[in-house]
Amino acid sequence: MNQGKLNIASLKGKVSPEEWQARVDLAACYRLIAHYDMSDMMANHITLRVPGEEHAFLTNPYGMMYEEMSASCLVKITHDGEVLYKPDFGELNYGFNKPGYILHSAVHKARPEVAAVIHTHTAAGMAVSSLQCGLLPLNQTSMRFLKVAYHDYMGVVLDMSEQEILVKHLGNSEALILRNHGLLTVGRTIGEAFNWMHRLELSCRAQLAAMACNTPLQEVPQSVLEETYMNYQPQTRRPYGVMEWPGLLRMLDRIDPSFKE
Repeated sequence: MNQGKLNIASLKGKVSPEEWQARVDLAACYRLIAHYDMSDMMANHITLRVPGEEHAFLTNPYGMMYEEMSASCLVKITHDGEVLYKPDFGELNYGFNKPGYILHSAVHKARPEVAAVIHTHTAAGMAVSSLQCGLLPLNQTSMRFLKVAYHDYMGVVLDMSEQEILVKHLGNSEALILRNHGLLTVGRTIGEAFNWMHRLELSCRAQLAAMACNTPLQEVPQSVLEETYMNYQPQTRRPYGVMEWPGLLRMLDRIDPSFKE
């Protein structure tokens, strides 16, 4: 270890260009989740399908912090939990987290069009997931989640049988509120999944702020809610994440470019 950093051998040039880019993007997403105050120390996971490897995805080494993730530190595992590659972490010997694997592999197996899966335990996300009313369409941003999916709490995700129920509740949605637990979003790209999570988190924070004012909430007519929701759907706009992802990477470069190591 050197100056607060783990000494991890670089994988650049040792994996395909496509996998390396996926590693850089996934490490960037971990850094962004930390930057926008959505991380929970070493808990939670973001996974990204490995291009050209249908049954493999990248995940975080369980024990590392989000703000220190790099392209070379990520673990590659199969949908069945076989470790295809793990860096040498020395005596730390980091592996992957079983509940995280169960949750993320379920989505990757059931939704082949999904490249990235993000799960968080933010204060706002956990709070809204604990409200019987769930997420309310109180503002333009949250109207995007008018038909957000929900999954009832079944305990810490340790039972593989929960996979079938979870993906059934997710359906074709891009966002899932895990009741009494947290938030989950998916995307065809890492930028798309991050966009969904960023907006879902903002919606939760805004709802809690509005409810804390202890004054009647302004309702919006159902017809307007439906129209606004439709304006957010894939058939009416470009894919999410396309425009902002390059800018987010530039921001990370200015802050700390080590995510690309």
